[in-house]
Amino acid sequence: MTSFFTYRFGMPFGWAWFVATLIDILLIALPLMLAVAMIIYVDRKIWASMALRRGPNVVGPFGLLQSFADGLKVFLQETIIPIAANKTLFLLAPIITFTVALIVWAVVPFAKDASVANINVGLLYVLAASSLGVYGIILAGWSSNSKYPFYSAIRAAAQMVSYEVAIGFVLISVVLYSGSFNLGAIVENQKGYYGFLNGHWCNPLLFPMAVVFFISSLAETQRAPFDLTEAESELVAGYQTEYSSMSFALFWLGEYANVILMCALNATLFWGGYLPPFDWAPLYYVPGILWLFLKMAAFFFLFSWVKATVPRYRYDQLMRLGWKIFLPMSLIFVFLVSGYLMLVRVGVPA
Repeated sequence: MTSFFTYRFGMPFGWAWFVATLIDILLIALPLMLAVAMIIYVDRKIWASMALRRGPNVVGPFGLLQSFADGLKVFLQETIIPIAANKTLFLLAPIITFTVALIVWAVVPFAKDASVANINVGLLYVLAASSLGVYGIILAGWSSNSKYPFYSAIRAAAQMVSYEVAIGFVLISVVLYSGSFNLGAIVENQKGYYGFLNGHWCNPLLFPMAVVFFISSLAETQRAPFDLTEAESELVAGYQTEYSSMSFALFWLGEYANVILMCALNATLFWGGYLPPFDWAPLYYVPGILWLFLKMAAFFFLFSWVKATVPRYRYDQLMRLGWKIFLPMSLIFVFLVSGYLMLVRVGVPA
């Protein structure tokens, strides 16, 4: 796209790169905002179906405009800032949460060589950027100068750090097997298992890690049964208790943007990303972005299914699962994968 603006309109390279990058960002950010609004509607419909209820069905055809009505409602509400709150950090916290949820999408490959930034350390970028999300929650809890949000912030810090450790070791297994930190290269490396399947999910060494990564994704995004940061029976609304209007909406949007991101990462790292499920030539005529969206939709359904059916963990159970089960398990599989690769790649030139 940069060369198009350079040769077609005679722009200097720097300006052509800036315009092309801005267009790429808008092509991802604007549909993502629409997707977040609609995915909230889908989430509520799935919960309603599982509870034998109707869900949103009044605003717009089939209730499709309910999310936009809710957005307009919070936009028109008054923004209330507690007197004892640190106003700067109080307003900055939801902005951090929402921004961090968007910047990670820069390295997600939607098709072959189709990402805003196709960098060789894409996976490290994902880890670095996504780990910043905890700062928004911590700042929200501390700056509110209220006990319930502060307790929630402490929980969030411990929870996200605990499960990021397990996620890190899971990703080491994927990097060892793929031989690259580039997300596009990781997807391309998933072609042709057993001659006809695509995706690390059919690899016996990596399928358990796919399960661990999915469950850790629930904890990383504070989704049920790991929503201890927003446990309404204990903490009212957690770190969001003192927020209203658009500040509250930014937390809500950031949470769902993170959920969609985790769906994309699950699909990209273990389920072939933009590749079709079978390594069969006719399936490659379907655009890769459609395969990725279908896989993301399947994972989002699982996210909603778990939230609608699994009761909330106690906090000690949450910590036990992360430190006593997932961490040793992911470490063991790092040794297994590295040992297997040493055995099969002995004598193979680098």
